[in-house]
Amino acid sequence: MSDTSASLRRKITSAGDLQSVVRTMKALAASSIGQYEQSVRALGDYYRTVELGLSVCFRGDGSAAWMNGTPRRTDAGAIGAVVFGSDQGLVGQFNDVVADAAVKALAGRPGKAEVWAVGERVHGCLADAGLPLMGLFNVPNSVQAITTLVGQILVESETRLSQGEVNEFYLFYNRPTSEAVYAPTSQRLLPLDENWRRRLIEHPWPTGNLPELMGDDTSTLRALIREYLFVSLFRACAESLASENASRLAAMQRADKNIDELLEDLNGTFYRLRQSVIDDELFDVIAGFEALIGVRKQPQL
Repeated sequence: MSDTSASLRRKITSAGDLQSVVRTMKALAASSIGQYEQSVRALGDYYRTVELGLSVCFRGDGSAAWMNGTPRRTDAGAIGAVVFGSDQGLVGQFNDVVADAAVKALAGRPGKAEVWAVGERVHGCLADAGLPLMGLFNVPNSVQAITTLVGQILVESETRLSQGEVNEFYLFYNRPTSEAVYAPTSQRLLPLDENWRRRLIEHPWPTGNLPELMGDDTSTLRALIREYLFVSLFRACAESLASENASRLAAMQRADKNIDELLEDLNGTFYRLRQSVIDDELFDVIAGFEALIGVRKQPQL
């Protein structure tokens, strides 16, 4: 009985230690979600400013600037894609969901796909799906590190685009949602969407005076397009990181609940076992006492 009781004590202690780790990870995930969501909100004003600048460029020289400032579609180029995932586990189906969305979307597009993965876990999912992987980027561990990652992706993508090896460029990532923890989404960065361009042109200017471009219209447009790509990549990465931590938080909440149930079961078993040992010892005492009383009551010969 003592061995079984000691074994239960060790299990209860181990479960308690594991619960402490789980709750620490919950706190870290919740804190990370806040900083990434805040960065996305802070990026909104700058994104709007870039859109206003692009709308002026499109108004000024719609067709010429449009053709000179964006890559042209050719049949020879491939389809480039960046898939944002995670380096670490304990995120449920986070990597599987975004990898499946990328595989299905690229399978429906004509041409060869060239994929860059952000995160070792999603890299493995994409490799298992048979997609041609061109490179692997590490997932940033803070908001400040996102800028470095975006710069690396832009250098890689601009090299491919300038050499005509890629004529389309897509992003695949998980975005936080109100209905669920996250949902996979995609965005075509290049060529720029024609409907989006028209909406920018048709959108009324916030003031009564429409600004005019100074200098070379094409150079200005190219600079704004680079900023648009930077902001889009930054936002995709930040939303992916927020979704990753939301998924980890949900997984840790489930683990915390399961550990609570396990501890309740182990404690119940331990208390029943201890009570059984106490009862057995009491029965032994009572039996010994009754035997002793019986001996004393026997008549003396």
